[in-house]
Amino acid sequence: MPIAIGVIETQGFPTALAAADAMVKGGRVTLVTYNVADSGRQYVTVRGPVSEVNRAVAAGIEAANKCPGVGEVTTHYIVPNPPENIETVLPLNFTEASESFRV
Repeated sequence: MPIAIGVIETQGFPTALAAADAMVKGGRVTLVTYNVADSGRQYVTVRGPVSEVNRAVAAGIEAANKCPGVGEVTTHYIVPNPPENIETVLPLNFTEASESFRV
């Protein structure tokens, strides 16, 4: 089964929380990373089957853009079938904390 990585970057934590919540509810995906970029930007990363990640990222973008306040989606990206090199070098692998939620 092809696996994908989906990332949404937001301005503001409430927006990142709204995106993460919608992503895990919107598709059969696992939240693998939350981190702070810079200038108040946060990003959340999910992994799962390609079609599910597509659906989850779309739901996350919609929810984040509806979040009241100053938050907004600044960018997003989906990597279908990432090569092993990307998974090894970047912090996108399943961790001990996320492994029990793996789909």
